[in-house]
Amino acid sequence: SDKFIEEHASAQHYDAAEQKKHISVYGQESNPTTWRLAAMNMAIRGIDFNFGKKNADTFVDDQHPDLRADFVMANPPFNIKDWWSESLADDVRWKYGTPPKGNANFGWMQHMLHHLAPTGSMALLLANGSMSSNTNNEGEIRKRLVEEDLVECMVALPGQLFTNTQIPACIWFLTRDKANGMVRNEKKRDRREEFLFIDARNLGFMRDRVLRDFTNDDIAKIADTFHAWQRGKGYEDIAGFCKSASLDEIKKHDFVLTPGRYVGSQEQEEDGEPFAEKMARLTGQLREQFGESQRLEVKIKSNLSALGLWGTES
Repeated sequence: SDKFIEEHASAQHYDAAEQKKHISVYGQESNPTTWRLAAMNMAIRGIDFNFGKKNADTFVDDQHPDLRADFVMANPPFNIKDWWSESLADDVRWKYGTPPKGNANFGWMQHMLHHLAPTGSMALLLANGSMSSNTNNEGEIRKRLVEEDLVECMVALPGQLFTNTQIPACIWFLTRDKANGMVRNEKKRDRREEFLFIDARNLGFMRDRVLRDFTNDDIAKIADTFHAWQRGKGYEDIAGFCKSASLDEIKKHDFVLTPGRYVGSQEQEEDGEPFAEKMARLTGQLREQFGESQRLEVKIKSNLSALGLWGTES
């Protein structure tokens, strides 16, 4: 929150220090050490916060039962299996269907929707399986979310973005009011029964051998596409990257929300080289590489033999 406020101060024409006074951050954490560190983090930055009276389990001991937030951002643990309690069986939060006892993904989502204000919006990072799984009522819950017009945008992310998991992830953007809203001081258009799909799997760069990251331009490309679609100005479908889909299109895909199903394949640029000529050129390159491979093999065997590490063939 602190970084976001400061980085957008110039573009949005506000004083960052003053803006922080008008924001309150609510959250909850079960781990006592993390709960204290989070509170200290907010206090150091001078941001008003309420993380509950104690560290507690979000599902069985909700510390903010009456909270209705304007914005919700969350990165809950993926595919948690041991989250269920029988006390949750008839929980008021399961408005769109009871989540499966063996996976908390749609439990997290409905918990956050329950705490969303009538005009609120939320972004939730979940495992890719949440976009397509039909196991134990998950497909029915996803169908209800789409039919109730709560889903606004789905973003598929590239792999290797996180240090603590290799599970592929996606971002769900949901809102309770697709008819109204503001984006960067401009009114959003009526987006009812329209859904944006963004496939960002080809964005980013390898920061090191195992970890991928986004550049600022990558983040801007995703955000600007989303905002242009919301405003209805400057947006267009791009094959392989983004697609604005209708409710009927989603029904044809059985309410599976994987962006790759909608955005299609990226258009390939023609290089103008006739097929026959290209095949002859590539075949020639392959023949040269085979020859080079054989030459290197002979040289390596010779060197190993000189060291007594390669026996003479009989």
